[in-house]
Amino acid sequence: FHVYLLERRGHGRTPDTEGPLTFEQSAQDTINFLEDIVGGPARLIGYSDGSIVGLMVAQLRPDLAPRVICAAGVYNLDGWMPGVIDTEQEAPAFMADSYGEISPDGRDHYAVVVKKLYTMHQEGPTLTEDDLRTIKPRVMVLVGDDDEVKFEHTVSFYCALPKGELAVIPGTSHGVLVEKSELCNRIMIDFMINEPIE
Repeated sequence: FHVYLLERRGHGRTPDTEGPLTFEQSAQDTINFLEDIVGGPARLIGYSDGSIVGLMVAQLRPDLAPRVICAAGVYNLDGWMPGVIDTEQEAPAFMADSYGEISPDGRDHYAVVVKKLYTMHQEGPTLTEDDLRTIKPRVMVLVGDDDEVKFEHTVSFYCALPKGELAVIPGTSHGVLVEKSELCNRIMIDFMINEPIE
């Protein structure tokens, strides 16, 4: 694979912009990136918020996302466990330090991004099972068995997708991709390369 790492607005080395952050905006930014930088379709892997973005790209532009992995994410904000997005929390200092090391906006701007993300999580995503039924590409839903996503939500996510696949990684939390990276990588590469058994 040729791997591209797209950093969303206000993340990594990409500066924040004026106004709110939204899932819809991130999906359109990803579509623009695929068209302008990649030059066509790509297999997408999204983690947490990124999984929502990948799912929206698959919905809006299936021609650009033939296979999508949604890791540790939801299709509707009701899918988060109680307390995950209910209250605005101050981010730990080490996260602000990490942000400040590479962000062109500097460490102090991290608090602004955290507030924008809190608002974004209160407003979305708002996809429904009917929306999922319209998604044409293959989509793998991958979660930890002790994730911050309600398990019933994960099951409804998988069941509503016409070409859905499900991977539940035992003994992991919302940090599933880091906690059992070797196992997750094997599963994700298999999904990216091989066809499902029907």
